[in-house]
Amino acid sequence: MPDRNRRVRRRDRHGRGMRGPLAPSHVPIAKSRGERFDDLVIEAVDRLKPRWGAQLASVEFAVEEVPPPSELVDGPSRLSSDPIPFGRAEPASGGHAAVVVYRRPLEARARDRDTLGTLVFDVVVEQVANLLGLTPETIDPGYDDRH
Repeated sequence: MPDRNRRVRRRDRHGRGMRGPLAPSHVPIAKSRGERFDDLVIEAVDRLKPRWGAQLASVEFAVEEVPPPSELVDGPSRLSSDPIPFGRAEPASGGHAAVVVYRRPLEARARDRDTLGTLVFDVVVEQVANLLGLTPETIDPGYDDRH
């Protein structure tokens, strides 16, 4: 039986403890950096859906923190000029194709949230183009203007 005379502690012995959330869950500040990045990827995919919805129906989009070590190839044999990839496209194997976007390299490259949104969109466009065997300019006609 619980002792009714015993006080329930809501904070630690110094009066500092979990007091509750800093912001209500429905405001943007309550989201973590990862959740905000996920939202940018979703927005990028949503921008492509009106034109490429049928081709993207069987594509899964994912976010990973960093590329796996196997993708961090350095040296003269590297075809890309950038040693750290921002994303990858995996052709369909067993049903669904996948586009993976790497969060940390993109956040390190971006100056602010607008730049990050543009970079995320460009990476999604490049990976979708790679997956479909098309040029990024075909996927997004404005791609050439940004590069």
